[in-house]
Amino acid sequence: MNSNMLNAADLEIFLDEDNGAIVLRLRGRLSIDSSTVLRDQLLALLRRQSPKAVVADMTEVSYTDASGIATLLEGLKIARNLHTTLCLKGLQGRVRHLFEVTGLLDLFETNGCRTASTASRVS
Repeated sequence: MNSNMLNAADLEIFLDEDNGAIVLRLRGRLSIDSSTVLRDQLLALLRRQSPKAVVADMTEVSYTDASGIATLLEGLKIARNLHTTLCLKGLQGRVRHLFEVTGLLDLFETNGCRTASTASRVS
């Protein structure tokens, strides 16, 4: 397993690998101020490693705006082109509601997401 952490303004991104799947465990606010860091990390992972699956664990995401959703949609498009599954795990509260009312929840894989058993913070 491989772990490290990236920090953006209000978002922490923990990276793990679990049986060929990349797990991005997100904590904080996914907004215009932080979505570029997630975008850069997600696109680099997809292009460099072409994993069979990427799991975005959003359990600890308290807020997202349109730029956060756009980042995830861009990642989904690239993942599909690479025959990689992009799965959203742990959507809850207002974040889940936003995905539901916009009709975007159905675009993402949300059932059967795998996650790594542990994650470490690395500066």
